Amino acid sequence: MDRTFVMIKPDGVQRGLVGEIVSRFEAKGLKLAGAKIEILPEERVIEQYREHLEKPFFPGLKTYIMSGPCFLMAWEGKGAVAVARRMIGATNPAEAAPGSIRGDFALDIGRNVIHGSDSPESAARELGIHFPPGELLEYSKIDEPVLYE
Repeated sequence: MDRTFVMIKPDGVQRGLVGEIVSRFEAKGLKLAGAKIEILPEERVIEQYREHLEKPFFPGLKTYIMSGPCFLMAWEGKGAVAVARRMIGATNPAEAAPGSIRGDFALDIGRNVIHGSDSPESAARELGIHFPPGELLEYSKIDEPVLYE
């Protein structure tokens, strides 16, 4: 099974969307392997968004991500990265399909509720940033035989 990293950003936490978002991933059949809520320290925000460090929007992004609690999750399932990305929707909520998380809950690209890894490599890197070794669980869910051939 594949794993992916998903983070509900401060606007999503502040708006009380954590339960709704977690429910969508559970209803899809993905398995929660780890979760925690925290205000991210600057060094982890820099590592998370390292490809954007030199971009003009980065200082505002960093301030925003550190402005309140984020809900960090590790989800597991077949094709978890691609499945989560489709559920999350386009980065710009104006382009996100209705039914996607951003399509249903976000209006502005700078406050788009949620982050999800964009590749298996990014997922491994991001999970390593936010979940130290031993913090993610290995277990079988009772519904796995009905979800997978």
